[in-house]
Formats: sequence, structure tokens, C-alpha cells
Amino acid sequence: MKRTIWLSVFAFAFAFIATLAWKIGPDLSRPKFVDPAFRIPSPLELESIPTAAHFDFPLGNENGAMAYNAQHFTENKHLGDDLNGIGGENSDLGDPIYAIADGRVLLAREGGPGWGNVVILVHAYLDHAERKYVQSYYGHVQDMLVHPGETVKRGQQIATVGTANGRYFAHLHLEMREFLTPFIGPGYREDTRGWINPTKFIEEHR
Repeated sequence: MKRTIWLSVFAFAFAFIATLAWKIGPDLSRPKFVDPAFRIPSPLELESIPTAAHFDFPLGNENGAMAYNAQHFTENKHLGDDLNGIGGENSDLGDPIYAIADGRVLLAREGGPGWGNVVILVHAYLDHAERKYVQSYYGHVQDMLVHPGETVKRGQQIATVGTANGRYFAHLHLEMREFLTPFIGPGYREDTRGWINPTKFIEEHR
């Protein structure tokens, strides 16, 4: 009788441990490091981002003077605006790129073939008293002057204009996004959900 009871207890304990291991094992075995490109900021991190009072243009001056838009948002399925210095070609190589608003650096890294260096900021702003978030994405940059986690001010220089390691004439590929995850992305896409017209957004939040 005692032997039967002990066997039952042992079988129950074994089944319980096996079930527990099956349920939580994958979580315990997941890698501790998550690539920043796939990391979603926590609610506490988002709450600590300063609220942007208004937005400026990142190239030339704050009003967008001394720069022009060589390829507009949605033109040829383009997901951003290609901003150039008024001299064209490589005349703006190394020119300063400024943060369009107060915010936090989500990503600053080499973006892979066709991108060169990429800097992504996240901004908090008020829309009819509701706090919302938007990304500004700076592609093809030459020098990155900020680091992930750093808080930046509107008008602060964050990078310099580059050529994506010689792939293009010097220009800034600027995107505005509704995402929080700072993935690099495609640059061109027919489905523009989640992307915002950069020039229109900045002009509406000047």
C-alpha cells in the first residue's frame, strides 16, 4: 500500500515538473541579449522622454532653407524625403544634421548595404492634449555624434551628411514613423502604413 502511494506521489511530481519545464523552458532558454533593432522601449522609458514643444527641419536651417527635397515621400514608393544641400551632388557632404525635436536616441549604427550609418530618435509630443510618439530616422549619414539612450535637444547636431559608403551622392534620407521598435527597414515600399510624410508632419508641428 505504502509503495503504491509513493509511486503515485512520484508520478505526480514527475508529471508536474515535466509540464512546468515544457511551459517555461523556452522562456528560460531565450537569449538574454536582444538586438536594439528589435527592442521596444518600456513604458517607463517612454514616459521619461521629454515632450517636444515643436519640430524643425534637420538640414540647412530650422525652416528648411538652404536645402531641397530631391525625392519626396511616396515618390517611386519612397518611404521618406531625400534632403540635399542646394549645391547638389556631394556639395553637402559632411554638413551638419540636426535633431528635429527634443527626444531620445533609439539606435545609432551601421544599417547594412545601401544604408550606411543610421540614427533613429523617438519623440513625444502632444496632439489635442494626448501624448503620442513618433520616430525620426536619419539614413546614409557619415558621422554619428550620438549614442543609444542619449537624450537630445531640438537643433542639436546628431550626425553629418553622408553617401551610404559611396553608394549615392551625399544626401539625408529622412523618415518619420509611428513605430517604437527602431528597425532599419526597407527605404522603399508600396504599403506606407506606419510611415508619415516628413515634410508635412514638420510643417504641421512647427
